[in-house]
Amino acid sequence: MTTIYLIRHAEAEGNLYRRIHGWYDALITENGFRQIAALEERFRDIHVDAVYSSDLYRTMTTARAVYVPKGLELHTDPQLREIHMGDWEDQTWGGVRRDDPEQMALFNHSDPRWAAPHGESLGQVGHRVACALRRIAQAHPDQTVAVFCHGTAIRQALAELKELSPEEWLGMGHSDNTAVSCLVFEGDRVQVRYEMDASHLDPSISTLGRQSWWRKDQKAEDVNLWFRPICWETEEALYLEARREAWHSTHGADVPFDGEGFLAAAREHLSRSPWGVTAAMAGDCVAGFLQLDTERYREDGAGYIPFCYVTPDRRGQELGVQLIGQAVSFFRPLGRDKLRLRCAPYNDRAQHFYKKYGFVKIGEEQGSRVPLDILEKYIGYER
Repeated sequence: MTTIYLIRHAEAEGNLYRRIHGWYDALITENGFRQIAALEERFRDIHVDAVYSSDLYRTMTTARAVYVPKGLELHTDPQLREIHMGDWEDQTWGGVRRDDPEQMALFNHSDPRWAAPHGESLGQVGHRVACALRRIAQAHPDQTVAVFCHGTAIRQALAELKELSPEEWLGMGHSDNTAVSCLVFEGDRVQVRYEMDASHLDPSISTLGRQSWWRKDQKAEDVNLWFRPICWETEEALYLEARREAWHSTHGADVPFDGEGFLAAAREHLSRSPWGVTAAMAGDCVAGFLQLDTERYREDGAGYIPFCYVTPDRRGQELGVQLIGQAVSFFRPLGRDKLRLRCAPYNDRAQHFYKKYGFVKIGEEQGSRVPLDILEKYIGYER
């Protein structure tokens, strides 16, 4: 008899930024590390003989909760990876819902006809991971093993191991980050003692507790943004008004607003990349702007964000973090391992937001018309 604790990774960038991460190698969030600490406490007195995880960063990092304190080796297995999302990888949920609504509807209803474009189907990932679990169980007779895996992969593997029909997939629950399932293997038989248990998480650090997409009785859909390059010919005035509103709400009307200077900088950034000024979209409405400068701080390996803006009517909806996620998605492929931006020290709301999502003060801007702190967020894999 082999006992396997099947554990989902801690909260990762895709969960926070509302992006589709299957094989994309995402990082653990600040809240995710709090979940890892709670998971370590849960397993403190549980005997474990071996630890496995997928070969992705988010599972290997979460597995530290078990293999490090118990002095065990970590075995990685690519067959434990999340479902391969193909062309959907690192796209926003909002963008795919807009561009491919029929396929998104099939995915949301766990329809067996769905498959990621150039990726995997639900049935394929379930079979892949179930086979990996059986192989691990056979390699560890009469032992206890912790296996770190991914949300959809775990859900579909459980469906296969429980021999559920595709018509029953939709009725399965969703796993919170670091939730634990306990499986017992005896020969070809498998018993699910419990599944997707997250009782070790305080409600304040539960990922699902802060989201509503998974609730059958949800009254309002989570707002998942999508992004597009600004249409400068028709939206220059809208951008300028956003800049004006942000300036006055931060510095007051008595401090002169240099609209021409902001427009000139925006044109320069657009000359380097069509994403130099990015529109954040909620449905068909502009919900904010994200400005990206590929040159400033380049020598430091940092991507610079001159403007990160959510429209007044969208504030308080926790949308700003999705703009940060878009900046990460833009700068990381360019080899940048840091994000930098400037923020007035008296802009309490913005300062609180950036601190919450991992930015720290590294200096102060010299020669600026107004006081500005330089804030930085590390987005690399290892320090």
